[in-house]
Amino acid sequence: MTGHNRCPWAEGDAQMRAYHDEEWGVPQRDSRMLWEMLMLEGFQAGLAWIIVLRKREAFRKAFAGFDPKKVARFSEAKIERLMADTGIIRARAKIEATIRGAQIFREMEDTGESFGDFCWSFTGGKVVKGDGRSAIATSPLSEQISKEMKRRGFKFVGPTIVYAWMQAVGIVNEHSSSCFRRAQVNDLKFG
Repeated sequence: MTGHNRCPWAEGDAQMRAYHDEEWGVPQRDSRMLWEMLMLEGFQAGLAWIIVLRKREAFRKAFAGFDPKKVARFSEAKIERLMADTGIIRARAKIEATIRGAQIFREMEDTGESFGDFCWSFTGGKVVKGDGRSAIATSPLSEQISKEMKRRGFKFVGPTIVYAWMQAVGIVNEHSSSCFRRAQVNDLKFG
């Protein structure tokens, strides 16, 4: 889309614009997709999101479509193959965190807990509306979610990563007040 005001971070690159216009901030309820985005945000730690975005399809291929059942069973040999995969970010700690994250996802499922319900439980299933003017990196809510995720064993889920993930999956609407997507996202019906 052209002729629209966007969040400033999405203006410079066509792939970032498309991500912003079509996906970022849209409330996501699907457990698998929420988990995929959390894992990708973990890979982004210390890097620019555009790097992850450009490698996203390679990540999906490398991590079996982010199917937690498959990823939870990745072996040491698979980790070594991933460490040699130039299409992804080759950080052993992040790869191992993704495998452990899949195992935790499966443990939650096995006890009857939906990852999606868990993610949205912190807001009572409602989207938190940011003010659209402040650029913040964390919030008391991201600190609370981070603490609980860490307690469960997730890695690369500090408050800053969690806040970026909350924005990406629409738990919080942080489109800027001048962005054309802010009102559109506020008006979405889901659930």
